[in-house]
Amino acid sequence: MVSEVWTLLCERREFFWNLCVQHLVISAAAVGMAIVFGGIIGIIAGEMRRSSKPIVGIVNFLYTIPSISMLGFFIPVFGIGNTTAVITLTLYALLPMVRSTYTGLKNVDEHLIEAAKGMGSTKFQILYKVKLPLALPVMMSGIRNMVVMTLALAGIASFIGAGGLGVAIYRGITTNNMAMTVAGSLLIALLALLLDWVIGVLEKWRGKRKKKGRKKLIIAGIMILAAGIGGSFLWNEGNKTEIVHIATKPMTEQYIMGEMLDILIEDSTDLQVEITQGVGGGTSNIQPAMESGDFDIYPEYTGTAWNMVLKKEDLYTEEKQGELRRAYQEKYDMEWLGMYGFSNSYALAVRKDLAETYDLHTISDLKEIAPSLTFGAEYDFYEREDGYEPLCETYGLQFKNTVDLDIGLKYEAAGQKEIDVMPIFTTDGQYSVSDMVALEDDLHFYPSYACGNIVRGEVLRKHPELQQILGKLDEILTNKEMARLNYEVETEGKEPRQAAEEFLRKKGLIL
Repeated sequence: MVSEVWTLLCERREFFWNLCVQHLVISAAAVGMAIVFGGIIGIIAGEMRRSSKPIVGIVNFLYTIPSISMLGFFIPVFGIGNTTAVITLTLYALLPMVRSTYTGLKNVDEHLIEAAKGMGSTKFQILYKVKLPLALPVMMSGIRNMVVMTLALAGIASFIGAGGLGVAIYRGITTNNMAMTVAGSLLIALLALLLDWVIGVLEKWRGKRKKKGRKKLIIAGIMILAAGIGGSFLWNEGNKTEIVHIATKPMTEQYIMGEMLDILIEDSTDLQVEITQGVGGGTSNIQPAMESGDFDIYPEYTGTAWNMVLKKEDLYTEEKQGELRRAYQEKYDMEWLGMYGFSNSYALAVRKDLAETYDLHTISDLKEIAPSLTFGAEYDFYEREDGYEPLCETYGLQFKNTVDLDIGLKYEAAGQKEIDVMPIFTTDGQYSVSDMVALEDDLHFYPSYACGNIVRGEVLRKHPELQQILGKLDEILTNKEMARLNYEVETEGKEPRQAAEEFLRKKGLIL
């Protein structure tokens, strides 16, 4: 594993370098704003003792909110991407900054304050010349903890389409690439340790300085610079250059399709493409970002669009595709283009040993033994209109317990017998080499999930050439071909872009 990680880091050093830079920029923006706002809040709490308890209490409460929930709160307001990630990280970074500032000011010797008052110093002079310099060691300790914590927590930014090393971790989990996951995690840990060491060196250097004015000037400069990084970073989020923004869900085949779109568009036009791979939450987060203009194109499945986006309760079949297209045009000003030809439909699978022991062939056959089985699925499956509860109601199933798993971990969990039953996709690469048996959907519960691209109408009007380019993708993939591409990435270790490029070249779409 060590050699695999090292080889990966060497071969894809530019990829990891860019992720490291993104990770540092996101973290610096959050830390910079937390230093400024947390310092101000801590000073207010320290100077106005009566208000200190409610202020610290509110900051403590924010810290108890799970990070996933916090991201979910801000997505409807700020959308997908770095802005939401930075704001969330800033709120979590406030606690150590507020606490350290408040504690440092609170513990200043009262005799020194009285002496300063006796010498005629104003409240501001006492704060600036006495309290803050004496509180600075405690504040620096809080900043040090905050930096390490923020760097570690920033990995979750990739869940909402932001950058950073979380991209490598999440992509590694999804594509069954353990070396990628380990490399991303290791680099985050190394960055945290490196910056902790740097801050420690700065603290020692600061303690040796005798010229206090210069010391304060340096500290103030660092704070202003950090705040500037945060402000300019957020400002730039709203001033992106005009490029085609593509989003994908956290699935291997979506990574491959995203790369296909990138390669095909850049090969056939002068347009630039930016891909946000593996947006956590899939449709539930990508669709709002499409509506707000953060994304321009993303691969979607007809059944998912029918139930999750249009909120239709009836079973989707491809006979309703005309109605689906019209609804997207009228309601969202979006078009369906490039219907790939494969359908990534759901199926319910059980471990092979169970299928043989209990002679299981259909989903209805599960009814008698379900109370003794464990059901495992990805997080959003339990909330889907065509997910866990409707499935159980249709077939009269009641499982012993359920387990929430990432898509990339389901087969591993089944192989270790931690789960017995799970939903799979008909194009799963791992399914073709696993000991899982797909059961017949004898009550016809699952809708059709043909895959195509959703494109914003505004983008098509600006770049009409995209219509013809995306049309080249019509019917280029069968279920078997998509499953094979997934297998090449998940099992044979190919990069999604390599698999996409080889396939497009094989089909004659690029030279």
